[in-house]
Amino acid sequence: MGKRLALISVYDKRGVDFLAKELQKLNFDIISTGGTYRFLKEKGIDVTELSDFTGFPEILDGRVKTLHPKIHAGILAKREKEEHLNILRNLSMKPIDLVVCNLYPFEEIIKKENVDLHEVIENIDIGGPTLIRSAAKNFEDVLIVVNPSRYDELIEKLKIGIDEEFRKKLAVEAFEHVARYDAIISNYLRKRLLNEKFPKNLTLTFELIQKTRYGENPHQEGAFYKILPERAEGCIANARKLQGKELSYNNILDADAALECVKEFDEPTAVIIKHATPCGIASSDNIFDAWIKAYETDTYSPFGGVVAFNREVDSKLAEDLSKYFLEVIVAPKFTERALQILGKKKRLRLLEVPDIDDKSEDICFRSVTGGMLIQDRDVKEIDPKDWKVVTKRKPSAEDIRSMVFAVKCVKHVKSNAVVFVKDTHTVAIGGGQTARVDATFIATHKGKDRIKGSIMASDAFFPFRDAVDLAAEAGVKAIVQPGGSIRDEEVIKAADEHGLIMVFTGQRYFRH
Repeated sequence: MGKRLALISVYDKRGVDFLAKELQKLNFDIISTGGTYRFLKEKGIDVTELSDFTGFPEILDGRVKTLHPKIHAGILAKREKEEHLNILRNLSMKPIDLVVCNLYPFEEIIKKENVDLHEVIENIDIGGPTLIRSAAKNFEDVLIVVNPSRYDELIEKLKIGIDEEFRKKLAVEAFEHVARYDAIISNYLRKRLLNEKFPKNLTLTFELIQKTRYGENPHQEGAFYKILPERAEGCIANARKLQGKELSYNNILDADAALECVKEFDEPTAVIIKHATPCGIASSDNIFDAWIKAYETDTYSPFGGVVAFNREVDSKLAEDLSKYFLEVIVAPKFTERALQILGKKKRLRLLEVPDIDDKSEDICFRSVTGGMLIQDRDVKEIDPKDWKVVTKRKPSAEDIRSMVFAVKCVKHVKSNAVVFVKDTHTVAIGGGQTARVDATFIATHKGKDRIKGSIMASDAFFPFRDAVDLAAEAGVKAIVQPGGSIRDEEVIKAADEHGLIMVFTGQRYFRH
């Protein structure tokens, strides 16, 4: 077999010297671009600089180097077409059988703080994606490798013979590589240059974190992806699993719900989630007390639940947590002793999320069959200065403090949602019902005597007075709700009849 030709042009140079040496043993000549050429020469590898191969120098500060007919004709020529091969011979061009290429680090550059736009633009690769697409298009004749982790496999395959399946795999991986790159560039520039949220064409890219054993149910398949570029803030997609079984599809949904809820609070806070909705939330002076109060909200629902904390889990808290069957615990940190204690429960998943205080403005996504919904993330600050007292009785400063806490809680309960709180801990939660009065009944039924003297928050207005009457009968002292119903007067009148305090926030918090 005659000499074959490989083109190597990589930004990420991990393992490329090993690859080049192995290729030469397999009768490949190597051509390369500036930075890669110098790197390989320093390693003592015989390599031809691309400008010597094309007879044309790199120009425009290296912006134009691989964009040359000798390169792309050598890649795109169909080997089974004699006409193509004759053209190569007549023009003194050689077929290129292998392209090894990866791209400028655009994704890494945009993660830098206050990065200059000029630096961003200069890290948009042009020649690289063109090389990759050309080689991937002609995958039946040309091998394209974009991932350094493929080098060992490539060499082994070259030794025994390249199979069709391997060619296809490399080509698809190459197209995915370029698609990811272009999507990240377009999304970043749209936000930075145009500040546009909802473009006519939206292209997103995701990277697989893990396949789950199954989806919501055992008969469904499932997987977990993170959106790119990675979020800087702490989230379930960049959590670090310290121990326990692989996260299930439902674990991930529940852990995300717990984490997003606990981010609402600055004080030491515990959130308990079951089936993606809270069953206990509490803030306190210390994280242990917050856990105790959150658990006391509903002592049977936490079984098999997920708990999130916004403070370090220490040994005292770990000892108490170890008494219960929990699926996942999320926290910014665990002490060594806490890890030893919880480590005895081998199946329990522990997730460390260091940047738990961050909560950036962004858009969030929701899939529907055949499409996707997009909206602003609900991170608007809750400011009681915008609220309106509508009853004869007026709230105290402590009542307002509890109302703020209650509204932060009800934001994270499935609609229709109501939450009953005392001080800064829940005593009952009702959600996911088709009527607000039903949500109120469930909460008061579960809360029993603890409802007396509590404050009730509703995620949306009361369409009728029935839920107010029910809450008053259970002993609630105040209600905070958005207002805005055509029956607001009737609802306010009911509150006055029962001697309740009622405050309108003017802000709805549906969670479908």
